[in-house]
Amino acid sequence: MNSITMQVPDERLLKLQETANNLGISIEELVLIGIEEILDKPNASFKGAMNYVLKKNTEFYKRLA
Repeated sequence: MNSITMQVPDERLLKLQETANNLGISIEELVLIGIEEILDKPNASFKGAMNYVLKKNTEFYKRLA
């Protein structure tokens, strides 16, 4: 596993601490959850778009087959 060091403005750090405390998790866990959500969104968006196109064009694809 790797680590990342970054500078965070004081007001953002306070918000991170408050949010983590409210959720009962560490700041590190909160940040990791945020990163995972960002990394998963493009994949979810693509799958949604793909499903939409396939459903929309189902009859067209049947005629082509």
